Amino acid sequence: MSNPPVKHKPRVFSGVQPTNALHIGNYLGAIRRWVQEQDQKENFYCVVDMHAITIPQDPETLRRKTRELAALYIACGLDPQKCVIFVQSHVREHAECCWIFNCITPIGWLERMTQYKSKAATQESVLTGLLDYPVLMAADILLYDADEVPVGEDQKQHVELTRDIAQRFNTLFGETFVVPQPVIPQSGARIRGFDDPSKKMSKSEAVNRGHAVLLTDSPDEIRRTIKRAVTDLGREIVFNEAPEKAGVNNLLEIYELLTAQRRPEIEAHFAGKGYGALKTEVAEVVVEGLRPIRERFDELMSNPDELDRILDDGAERARAVAAPKMKEIKRKVGFIVR
Repeated sequence: MSNPPVKHKPRVFSGVQPTNALHIGNYLGAIRRWVQEQDQKENFYCVVDMHAITIPQDPETLRRKTRELAALYIACGLDPQKCVIFVQSHVREHAECCWIFNCITPIGWLERMTQYKSKAATQESVLTGLLDYPVLMAADILLYDADEVPVGEDQKQHVELTRDIAQRFNTLFGETFVVPQPVIPQSGARIRGFDDPSKKMSKSEAVNRGHAVLLTDSPDEIRRTIKRAVTDLGREIVFNEAPEKAGVNNLLEIYELLTAQRRPEIEAHFAGKGYGALKTEVAEVVVEGLRPIRERFDELMSNPDELDRILDDGAERARAVAAPKMKEIKRKVGFIVR
């Protein structure tokens, strides 16, 4: 009697640029769920510093922000013993794989990318890296045969391109890559900007104080940001998806996610209270919810040697997967593999 097939954990790859700080929307919409699922899946979490230089960066600032992002991954609860946490440029196979993909990817596929078109429209001269960004992203994902790629709605098109590249390579050179699936979270996925609740909270806009609570903000900064949050002229504090109630709904959803209370209980708690009371209580819940993250982040940043050791170990574990995959890719396209 034959043994049943071994069921492997699904493999997950995700990368975040070390530009601008992580905010509460990143945490509630994505990272907290990664932490909750880290025992269920095989996880690769990358600080994508090569993607960051598609726009000009100050070198010292980039180095600092790269370490800060890695520290925040860990401070939020990602365990380096359970997840592979590494810096993209520490694994040279990402760049090698990207070049090979460049040679099979029609430029028309890249020119139709929505993010490229919107960014290119604001620039007189477009750098090649901006156009090629999604091909490097495909290399990031496919090197690890990732089954799932957790992304926001704005990155879904790039994962669809990754699928196209994988299928094209498989057709040209034989079955090589897992064709990944984008995973877009439903709960907590669209925390809104405090200054404009009609828009999703954004890393690129988080530099504007009042837009977001950063994970590294002090308690006073958190209270100040939430106190200034845009609401409306009403008084009723209930969950309501109507556009004109987006500000209040956003505050209530943050309260819901951090307290794990049920919606009827939350609405009963705030019945008869004003928006000032709502903001005050949400601010305190956020302060306490982020306190252990800030404390662990400060501890990691005060010990850069230990942080670098964790990243070195992560790069070695990532290369253990990426290097043999890269050899397979080279053989498939006809290179002499050393």
